[in-house]
Amino acid sequence: MPPSDPANPTPSSQPPGHLDLVGHILIAMPGMIDERFARTVILICNHDEEGSMGFVLNQPVTSPKFDEILNELKLKDANNQLINSDRDIIVFRGGPVEQGRGFVLHSLDYSTPASSRVGDLAGVTATLDALRKLCSDQPPAKALMLLGYSGWGPGQLEAEIVQNGWLSAPATPQLIFDTPSDQQYDHALAQIGVSEASLSTSAGRA
Repeated sequence: MPPSDPANPTPSSQPPGHLDLVGHILIAMPGMIDERFARTVILICNHDEEGSMGFVLNQPVTSPKFDEILNELKLKDANNQLINSDRDIIVFRGGPVEQGRGFVLHSLDYSTPASSRVGDLAGVTATLDALRKLCSDQPPAKALMLLGYSGWGPGQLEAEIVQNGWLSAPATPQLIFDTPSDQQYDHALAQIGVSEASLSTSAGRA
């Protein structure tokens, strides 16, 4: 079942009392029915009684590129000059919900009143100021640009986990920011001591 738009798509660090998935990754099982989520690794940023949301970490997009996004937005600096950047910021598909909406997932050395924390792992900022910061002389130490997000309605994610759609594990900054996207799936599985070859569509919960 594909994720749906949760009631509140704003990242939060408030988990539900019975299950704490904030700051965890979801690892798609080999039998994932929705091909959009095949071999995905998703960082969960919000999980409460109203639903869950997170970002796919390992689906870079070929278009638009970061400089194309800047050109389209026509961002200006404090001197009213158009902002350009030659930084190699990779743009990722964060999920199928609101794909025209951009998010910056960044290390915690950067924060604004509009930022939301994902535990002690990262921050999420969805304002244009975050893009300006990425292009500044003092950008966050680590950062990803994501378009869209992945969302689940109340109880939907829990049901998908019970139905063996996902494995889960605690996230690490190294997996989020330092592991190449084409290696994240295998590294995430290795973190919990399994390999893709050892899994099947009937595998039990991790």
